[in-house]
Amino acid sequence: MTDLADSQRVVVTGLGAITPLGLDVDSFYEGLLEGKNGITRIEAFDTEKYTCKIGGEIKDFDATNYMDPKAARRNDRFVHFAFAACKEAVARAGLDMDQEDPDRVGVFIGSGIGGMDTIEKNCRKLIEGGPRKVSPFMIPALISNMASGVIGIELGAMGPNFSIVSACATGAHAIGESLKTLRLGEADVMIAGGSEATITGLGYSGFCSMKAMTTNNDDPAHASRPFDANRDGFVMGEGAGVLVLETLKHAQKRGAEILCELVGYGASCDANHITAPHPEGKGLIGAMKRAMTSGKVNTGEIDYINAHGTSTPYNDKFETLAVKSLFGEHSKSLPMSSTKSMTGHLLGAAGGVESVACVRMLQTGNIAPTMNYQTPDPDCDLDYVPNEAREAKLSVAMSNSLGFGGQNASLIFKAY
Repeated sequence: MTDLADSQRVVVTGLGAITPLGLDVDSFYEGLLEGKNGITRIEAFDTEKYTCKIGGEIKDFDATNYMDPKAARRNDRFVHFAFAACKEAVARAGLDMDQEDPDRVGVFIGSGIGGMDTIEKNCRKLIEGGPRKVSPFMIPALISNMASGVIGIELGAMGPNFSIVSACATGAHAIGESLKTLRLGEADVMIAGGSEATITGLGYSGFCSMKAMTTNNDDPAHASRPFDANRDGFVMGEGAGVLVLETLKHAQKRGAEILCELVGYGASCDANHITAPHPEGKGLIGAMKRAMTSGKVNTGEIDYINAHGTSTPYNDKFETLAVKSLFGEHSKSLPMSSTKSMTGHLLGAAGGVESVACVRMLQTGNIAPTMNYQTPDPDCDLDYVPNEAREAKLSVAMSNSLGFGGQNASLIFKAY
């Protein structure tokens, strides 16, 4: 990307994460390399009547450790997670808003579903007590753009600010659109990522009814098994992943530590089905191609792919097919792993959290494994870095995210 002006090159200077493996980036990444499992029996609600009783639930999280108690009460759990991850990312970036032009700092934090817990609780109030019992904060608490809004208010960031909603591709799209915003010169700094908190009775009811979730409740630690022949559905997780992105010129001017470069972004639609991925992987192939064109990277330069890898029969099969179709012979030696084997699927937050993982892998030269890979599947025959982290020389990493509606996003990060 050296042919781009420094004002158009985009770098990562801060990371924040709230995940089932821990409440900060270090806990999250160390947990990945250790093969730690964050999936347990659900405690948030009574799961007796549910076909899936497990999830990547955030434990020991107190929103008042990050925000004013009144603000915590007014906002939904997905906003709490986003706010906490943002605070860590901004602190790690050493970003001082008193030294920034507020009109040049923007926020794109997405959520695939938004305030599910708020919806559920207020529906119960309506049914049991009538309309006067519904909270006046219900609407602002549940809408998906509120994470971006609350963070913008907290930081005093007055640049571009909105929420992107594309189901499980949300976090990746938010980061990619932030890249475009910075390259267009519409901001100097973007806070970008995704947040989700749908481990609720209503959330589980919907996904269980779709038969999309695992029923392997007796063995939570091994229930999420991407690419394994015995996978039977995804495990839901919750949390947030946030990046601080800046133009290279701006980061250098303020003396920021540069973690890596964000060079490529591609988006596409399967135009095929509301929930099932394209059976030939055409949409994902298009997104990966666009990302490589955007980043001026060819297939042979990609050293690692963080797969969407949901542990569902169709996704893992068709994602493998897409990678093989695009990368050809290189796909046989191309490491690809799914961190969802340890965190579960964080839905709209997945792209943000997995981008954090990619950045740390580039920094450390360690690839997080795909855990619980025990029985090979003839349809999934690539190198999924099974069960143990691996040291590797990494220069370029790709992260893929797919969402209901057939929406795909691909990001490419490059060592700086």
